[in-house]
Amino acid sequence: MKYFFTLLLFSTYLSGICQDNYDIDLIPSTLRNRANACIRNEERTVDMRSPDNVLITVKKAITVFNENGEDEARLVLHYDKNTSIKTIKGEVYNSVGKVINKFSQSDFADQSTADGFSLFVDSRVKHYLPAVNQYPYTIVYHYEIRNKQNLIIPDWEPQPANDVSVEKSSYTFVCKPNDEIRIKTQGYKEKPVEVTDEKQKKITWTSSNIFAVRTEPYSPDPASYQTSIKIAPQQFTYYNYKGAYTNWNELGKWVYDDLLKNRGTLPPSTIQTIRDLVKDESTEKEKVKKVYQYLQEKTRYISVQIGIGGFQPIAAAEVDRLGYGDCKALVNYMQSLLKAVDIESLYCVVEAGSEKKSMDPSYASMVQGNHIILCVPLKGDTTWLECTSQKIPFGFLSDFTDDRTVLACTASGGQLLHTPKLSAAQNIQIRNANLNILPDGNIMGKMHTLFSGAQYDNHEEIMGKPATEQQKLLKQSYNIDNIDFNSIHYAQQKDINPKLIEDIEVNIRNYAPINGSKMFLQLNVFNTRRSIPEIKNRTLPVYINRGYTDEDILTYTLPDNVIADLIQEQHKNLKSDFGEYTCTAKVEGKKLIYYRKFVLNDGTFPAEKYDDFAKFMNEVAAYDYLKLALSLKK
Repeated sequence: MKYFFTLLLFSTYLSGICQDNYDIDLIPSTLRNRANACIRNEERTVDMRSPDNVLITVKKAITVFNENGEDEARLVLHYDKNTSIKTIKGEVYNSVGKVINKFSQSDFADQSTADGFSLFVDSRVKHYLPAVNQYPYTIVYHYEIRNKQNLIIPDWEPQPANDVSVEKSSYTFVCKPNDEIRIKTQGYKEKPVEVTDEKQKKITWTSSNIFAVRTEPYSPDPASYQTSIKIAPQQFTYYNYKGAYTNWNELGKWVYDDLLKNRGTLPPSTIQTIRDLVKDESTEKEKVKKVYQYLQEKTRYISVQIGIGGFQPIAAAEVDRLGYGDCKALVNYMQSLLKAVDIESLYCVVEAGSEKKSMDPSYASMVQGNHIILCVPLKGDTTWLECTSQKIPFGFLSDFTDDRTVLACTASGGQLLHTPKLSAAQNIQIRNANLNILPDGNIMGKMHTLFSGAQYDNHEEIMGKPATEQQKLLKQSYNIDNIDFNSIHYAQQKDINPKLIEDIEVNIRNYAPINGSKMFLQLNVFNTRRSIPEIKNRTLPVYINRGYTDEDILTYTLPDNVIADLIQEQHKNLKSDFGEYTCTAKVEGKKLIYYRKFVLNDGTFPAEKYDDFAKFMNEVAAYDYLKLALSLKK
């Protein structure tokens, strides 16, 4: 009996230590500091059994400390004909580690990923968020996904966000011993564990005790410095397409040979139309411009995301017949139209968005890039075209795709090219306003503003809207209490360096409030900078994504009850590596003239420079909010 009792105790002990314990008190204090959630354990395995059979299994336990960490508890899984969700199950634990709920696949919401502008979408999404309102709690997911392709292998990023700490995370990749793969490792300092036998090769990366960190403003893209593992097999399968690549040249050639070639055929009538259209043009650039105008007038953008259609354009003849297509289809169509008049162009894959992201020259993968643009390498005058917009000026890319490395897919292979940069000197906003200050503190007048470069799009969306909608959008843009717009007019200069001109009449009630014998006037009405936080011991570089130049001249006509002679002249000039700032205010008769110029330089600067940057930006903010106390006549 004594032996049996001892064995029973030992078995109970073993059972206890083999079960995961999600008691909140077991999380070290270092992993709670600055954290809204903590990944207690994540085990992710990608088993590439064959190019068309990749099994992904995940077990993930996340403790949510407060409402701000709620999104980390959400599980979102995409699936389509190429990706199937085999199993999902999980449990929710309270703060002491007791199970309070269990769930399965039937508890997940299931919906289409249709975005409202896609004509065809065959992917769907399952998502789940537990209905728990008592913090902290822990949710544990177990799921298995099967992919019928290996062109896209999921990355591993152990820390998904700055406010999430990680107790333990592991990533295991399994393949056959002779499978050739490329691995891009970033920020991983340990050596992975690799085990190979006659049946398989298994590589495991593990990270633990990753602390949550404060978010540092003006930081580079996290993807450029956070720990990550990326894997690309050399031999791949995708929707019954097969190929192989080890670099950008080979990947670009596969895209051209397998996805683009033979998709540019046009009807003879369209070819003749295009030839007739450009026959009187003397230069190739003018021919390209005429064809681009034809494209914009004939087609519209509609997304198509079905199967290989996520990468392959529909045929040019179909776009010609239907009059619509997605970015791939419209670029392929424009390329075909140009070829009809013997002008060569390049189909280019780009990572689009206001934040500049380039293709990684050292690591080719199909994961990079979310948009297609066209490059026309005219002799000495390369022209880039955005083919999805019916309104964008010819040869203008905007901040959506400027200044980044892209992949051109050609018959001879892939080439890495760089799109033109919109500089701080080009990204301009110049404003000139004549404003009357009324005796009661209201101001009204006319304002003329020119937007160009990356700032061309600042108010472009307001054009063509109904008057009530324009009022609403302008109030959101200028964000000034009690502002109204009596008239609104826009004009465009649409060329390779486009300009948008805004002429409006404004009325701002009680802008210059009166208190006793003083009227208080904030000189800078329309274009103020906010201060930025001061951060000690910064670790990340200072990254300014895009530079620009703003210039404002506001001329106030003073009311008769203001004593103009008592207004003192103001002048401030700041200059640093990050830019420059000038503001002046002076009186000329009954006119108070305020001038402001602010230039922000783009670039990456050392972390220790942040103090200088914060000082510069905060001084700008202080002078932007400068108020004058105007003396009133008794």
